[in-house]
Amino acid sequence: MNTNKIVIISSVIIIILIISIPTGYKVIKNYQNNLFKVVEEKIIDSAKRCYYENVCQNDKITLEFLYQNNYLSKVSNPITKEDYSKNSYVLRKDKSFKFFPIE
Repeated sequence: MNTNKIVIISSVIIIILIISIPTGYKVIKNYQNNLFKVVEEKIIDSAKRCYYENVCQNDKITLEFLYQNNYLSKVSNPITKEDYSKNSYVLRKDKSFKFFPIE
């Protein structure tokens, strides 16, 4: 009887671990992706505002240009907390904007 109890308890613990570890990993990854999306949208919105106010004339808008013209304050990677390089840029192509971080 003692052996059966140990097997049942260990089986329950293993089942809980099999379910909780991948679920926890997925939740953390989803949270990190959402953090990146928020920062990326902030940068893209600043670049759009700069472009539509006719200050940014190039298709490639660097963070340094956005910083200098007060469209954006210092932006950092939400996970590592390191500032993005001033050479990182937003590329405009046919009214769509995409952010390209440079390490």
